[in-house]
Amino acid sequence: MKIHFSVSAHPEAIEKSKELIARYGQHDVDQCDVIIALGGDGQMLQALKMTFDNDKPVYGLNCGTVGFLLNEFQGQDPKMDLIDRIKSAEETVIHPLKMIATTLDGKTHEAHGINEVYLLRESHQAAHLSVHVDGVCRLEELICDGIILATPAGSTAYNFSAHGPIVPLGAAVFALTPISAFRPRRWRGALLSLNTIVEFRVKNPEHRPVSASADSTEFRDITHVLVKEDKDISLRILSDVGQGLEERVMKEQFGH
Repeated sequence: MKIHFSVSAHPEAIEKSKELIARYGQHDVDQCDVIIALGGDGQMLQALKMTFDNDKPVYGLNCGTVGFLLNEFQGQDPKMDLIDRIKSAEETVIHPLKMIATTLDGKTHEAHGINEVYLLRESHQAAHLSVHVDGVCRLEELICDGIILATPAGSTAYNFSAHGPIVPLGAAVFALTPISAFRPRRWRGALLSLNTIVEFRVKNPEHRPVSASADSTEFRDITHVLVKEDKDISLRILSDVGQGLEERVMKEQFGH
């Protein structure tokens, strides 16, 4: 089995990668059978984005902090060989969000978010947004610090921290969650079909600047953002037996 190790800058990940590469070798991304991400969730997201054009499966080993998308480094059976773990792993296929953002200068920018797309105010002033779902204006004015559109796989991340719902992978819905909404004061967000096209329009963007991010890719001074699921890209996540993403999402809902 040909492996490509994608390693974060975390000292623990670097140290462990030396031992693993010495044992299993290091192959180019285009020639490997599987990519192994060593680090935290951020490194896992980077590794997954390396597969947009080559359909390689990604198996994560947690050398970071949270590591929701990754497997335990030792695993449930420390004696089990890494190759055997990969061969017996469960595969989950997910699709990222595609964000098309327009900035004040009229330019459009594209990026993909595996966890979420979110808008944030850039200054001390609250953002004033309108929210459109499949071409219909559902919120004429949302006054807030920002808003998140999260995938099921990303619903336990920033979305959950902003008091959004955890979404099971099989539910086929996005979580739309406001960040510190001031008006409408009691609006707590919505669940939307994965087939939905969501558009955010920024009101008075010159004086109330807003940024838009797809995972860690940010564009500033935006005027509006279009978001939809990109079904043309399939991401393959490998998990140890009994520890797939659906099981992890279930554990999160019960506080494990």
